[in-house]
Amino acid sequence: MIICFPTEKPQGLASMVLDLFGSAPGFVIVDTEKKSVEEIRNSDLCHVHGMCEPSKALGGRAVDAVVAGGIGSEALTRLRAQGVKVYRAVHGTVGQNIVLILGRKLVEFDTQSSCDCRNGGGCRR
Repeated sequence: MIICFPTEKPQGLASMVLDLFGSAPGFVIVDTEKKSVEEIRNSDLCHVHGMCEPSKALGGRAVDAVVAGGIGSEALTRLRAQGVKVYRAVHGTVGQNIVLILGRKLVEFDTQSSCDCRNGGGCRR
C-alpha cells in the first residue's frame, strides 16, 4: 500500500502528520510493501483555500491512501474519485499512524467530517 502523509518538516517516519492536507508544505509517501519512504514538496501549496488539486499537490504520484488530521471536502471528493481512501490521522508521527492504519484503527473521512476552509469553517470532528 502506498500511503501519503502531509507534513511540515521532512523527517521520514519521525515527521509529524499535519492537520490539513492542502496546506502542508510537503508530504511523506510510504510504500508499505517495498518498505520505502519518499519526501516530496507540495506542488500546489499556493492554491486558493478550498481549491486544492491533490494530483497536482502530489506531483502526479499515485497513492492508495492519504492519512491527514483534516482535509477539505473538494480535495476529499477529488481523491475519492481517483480511488484513494482518506483516513483521519491521530496526533503523532508518520510512523505511529502507519502502525494504526495497518492495524485498521484509523477512521475513514466522509464529507460530513471534512474541513470547510472555503467558508471560514474548520474541521468537523
